[in-house]
Amino acid sequence: MHQLCSQPHRLRDLFGDSTNVAVISNALDFSLDLTRRAESLALELDRLSDLGLKPAEVDLREFFNSETASRNALGHFDGVWVVGGNAFILRRAMRYSRFDKLIWEKEREHEAFVYAGYSAGACVLAPSLKGIDLVDPPGQVPEGYESEVIWEGLGVLPYSIAPHFDSDHPESSQINDVVEYFGQHGIPYQALRDGESIVVSP
Repeated sequence: MHQLCSQPHRLRDLFGDSTNVAVISNALDFSLDLTRRAESLALELDRLSDLGLKPAEVDLREFFNSETASRNALGHFDGVWVVGGNAFILRRAMRYSRFDKLIWEKEREHEAFVYAGYSAGACVLAPSLKGIDLVDPPGQVPEGYESEVIWEGLGVLPYSIAPHFDSDHPESSQINDVVEYFGQHGIPYQALRDGESIVVSP
């Protein structure tokens, strides 16, 4: 569940000579188990550090309604590692902090910036989050968030992601429903088993 991928050196290779990576875990903002969250974050940081990267947590909640602060904070990093959780909460955090705008700009201008992540961190790259609601409750509202559901994804990928497909993961059976939904509605998608990855270069 917490593995970077089956070939973690590929993630390291994406950064080249760069090493500074922001770890974004806002998809877990629904969790009130602060001890477990801290342990999970420490594990993410350790595994990225083992690859020779220099990870540091960036909490997007600190930059809600402050595009300048968000841009300044992320300007110190060469990329981001976005962890899993609830894709709808993560999407809202990205909009509130204007992180989504920053990603769109870097994508459009082909800047050397690495976006990497898993589960919810990958799902938000799609054009839409329709279908993901079969596994992630869209109505979860953590403190500091609004109840509005944002269905629009970042649109970095031209297809949706079905994570944890056919895997030893608690949500794997629900992902089957997601895949069925994508198929019934003609939504292009990629189903990923745990450990599999997709690499997209400009």
